[in-house]
This record gives sequence, structure tokens and C-alpha cells, in this order.
Amino acid sequence: MNTIARAVTAGSLALALAACSAGEPGTPAPAATPLGSAAPPSSAAAGATVPALASTTVRPLGGTAAAPFDEARRLQAPPGWTVTVWARLPGARLLAWAPDGQLLVSRPKSGDVIALLPGGDDAAPAQQTLLSGLNQPHGLAFAGDTLYVAESDRVDAFTYRAGAVSGRRVVIDGLPDAKSPELGGAYAHALKSVAVGADGALYVSVGSTGNVSAEDRDADPQRAAILRAAPGGGKPTVFARGVRNGTGLAVDPDGAVWTAVNNRDNIAYPYEGDEQGEVRQGYVNDHPLEPLARLTRGRDLGWPYCNPDPDVNPGRPDSPLSYTRRPFVRDVQTNPDGRKLDCAALPPVEQGMGAHSAPLGLSFATSPGLAGGYGPGALVGVHGSWNRRPPRAPEVSFFAWRDGALGAQQTLLTGFQQANGSRWGRPVMAVQGPDRALYVSDDLAGAVYRVTAPGS
Repeated sequence: MNTIARAVTAGSLALALAACSAGEPGTPAPAATPLGSAAPPSSAAAGATVPALASTTVRPLGGTAAAPFDEARRLQAPPGWTVTVWARLPGARLLAWAPDGQLLVSRPKSGDVIALLPGGDDAAPAQQTLLSGLNQPHGLAFAGDTLYVAESDRVDAFTYRAGAVSGRRVVIDGLPDAKSPELGGAYAHALKSVAVGADGALYVSVGSTGNVSAEDRDADPQRAAILRAAPGGGKPTVFARGVRNGTGLAVDPDGAVWTAVNNRDNIAYPYEGDEQGEVRQGYVNDHPLEPLARLTRGRDLGWPYCNPDPDVNPGRPDSPLSYTRRPFVRDVQTNPDGRKLDCAALPPVEQGMGAHSAPLGLSFATSPGLAGGYGPGALVGVHGSWNRRPPRAPEVSFFAWRDGALGAQQTLLTGFQQANGSRWGRPVMAVQGPDRALYVSDDLAGAVYRVTAPGS
């Protein structure tokens, strides 16, 4: 009975879990007591002392107060910080700042990219449709005046000038999606993300077709992988594999590529004992962790044969959990004897988040970084679980960047989930603006928030 103690908060629930993580934006969370995904900020994690979060009322600007903001909403944010409903955009997903100071927002379900032109501090931005008629556009990235847009089946490049685009060209083609003949319409993670490396190379996240679909590792092009194409595009090659759904994709201040991964669901207890091989809610709730990993050419993040393990004392029900430099453990269902992949040979994961956090957008706030003592670091939109009992709460997370490494997760913005487990919002991505304010997309509330520190 190794894991029963870990299941106290989950009761006797034993619900089947499907493919996690990104989920449909409108999927209601089950009624349950919420569970946060990170410790409060601390000097150990941040490299500077930052105070605990405080409650703040979300302030709609003129014309942004439709539901769910037709009633007062409160969030936990750094003390004195202001959270404003800056724009309303149904299905708002990933974000990118254009060279001329407009904020671009992708909307896969609408097939478009919207440009938001900031106005005054108390004015909602002007909106225009920059691109339309696209195939589930998701990832956005700039290299000078070139805009890259990741559709579900390809990556396009456009010339961006004065708030307009021209010269559309396909730079990576033939990416798998639900229309790929060999998949027969079954693709759980069709949305793609894109980043431009320090050398101008293009990096594209290609998610797995399902929760456990080992054939993805042998597909051409490979799925559950981060692909790399030369500057200017072309046929991509595998840069990193075993990445179940690396929706978060960004380049750090030193030029390395990082991914935030939606990891697998419904794993069985891997350690010796009566419960080995059984799928128990109490173990599933906290395993495996969601990786935040620095990628190098040829790196393998293990899926679906090896799972990053947050247990400090593996196999013990009272083991504390850790998410920094965590090793891998064999998946007892897919790799019981270790012949599929040697998990002990995989480098540990640099950082991580609680199981079923569903990290989506990833960005870096560079020097001087966020106000309030936070400084430079990574920002992650945590979408929150739809299948955990109790559900993992959505939040915006911060990982301090110090001496070329990321510190532990800190909750920067939370409160989207109510006491009964229902939600009124689910953040997708957070980016720092030219004004050092934080801009956060929310695909459930259909909003973009502007979060400002005192005096900014």
C-alpha cells in the first residue's frame, strides 16, 4: 500500500484519465478543492526577496466588462500590482510583440492572428485582423521584420512592416496534423509552436498524436519532438525527441532553446510492491512532473518510456516532491525492463512543475526583467488540469534566471479557479511588454490582461 497516503486529498476517486494538458479551453473543471502548483516566491528561488502574493480586484477597461467580468473577479498578484482586462479576444492563445509595438495574438479556432495597438493606460487597444484563413495558427515568432506563424501543418513567413504583412512564403511544410492520411483524423496535439534560435534557425514543436503513441518516435516527420530547420526554412530534422507536447517553446538570454512540456497521463505505479503496475489516482495526481527543459541537439525527454520523477525518496508514500534537476524512472507499462530506453542515462530535467499543470506559452523576460524584485526569468502560462482530482489550478508562473540557469517555480498570478474547482479563466501565455508591464492571454475568459507594478 505504498501510495494510499498520497491519495488522501483525492479520496477514493479512480477516474480514467485521457490525454492531458492543453485540453479544450471551455472544458469545465470537476468540482473539487483546488490545489496550487507552486510555492510562494522566496529569496532562495528568486535570488531576491519578494513578498507573498496579495488579493487584487481585476479591473475591466471600458468595453471589456462582458462575462465573466460582469461580476467582480479577484486574483492573487504581487502586492500593489494591478490587473486590468486590457482586451477581449475569444480564444486568445499565444503572443508576440511586433517591432512596431503591436501585440500579436494567435487564435487557432478562428484561424486568424489579431494585432492589438496599445492606447493610453486606461484605454483598450485598437484591434485589427492581421491574418485570416489560416489552418489553426498558434506559434508566433519574429526575426527582425520577418514574422513566422506556425499553422498545424506548416510554418509560414511574412514580411511585417507598419502593421501589415506581405510576401507569404512556406518555410517548413508537411507537418503532421489531423488531416495527415496516416493519422485518420486522430491527433490530440495538432497545434504547433515556433521559435527562432540565436543562429536564425527555426524550431518547431510537434506534439504526440495521443497520450501513449510510441509510433510517433518512428514517424517521418517525427512527432513528439522539437524539429529544427536551417535559417530561412527547409526540411526540418529532429533536434530533441520524446517531447510529448512541448507547446512552450522559447530561447533564453544565452541563446539556448527551452520547452515546457505537457507530459503523459494515467501512469502506473512503477516501484516494487503490491501496487506496482496499478493505476492509482493518488499516484497519478503528482506524477510525472511537467518538464521545463533546456534542449540540446539529440536530447531525449523520455516519453513514453521514461518519466521524470518528482519523488525525493522514490517508492515511499511520504516522499517530499521536488522539481529541480529530477531524474527519470522507467515507465512500468511501456518500458518495464528498460530495453526500450535506458532511463538512468537521460540527463535530469532542469526544472519542472506539478503533474497535469498543462504549461502552454513560454517566454523570457530579459534584463532588467520584472519589477518588484523578480528580475529576469521565464514566464509560463499554466493552463491547469482538466483530469486531475483535485484539479491543478491555472496560474502564471515565474522562474528566475540567474547565472545561466532557471530557479524554482514561483506563482506570479493565480485565482482563476474557484473553491468548488470551477474556473472563470485559464491563462495561456505571459509576455513582458516594451513598457515592462506583463501581458497575459486567457482563452477561457477570452481576454488579454495587462499586469503592472506600482510606479510603472
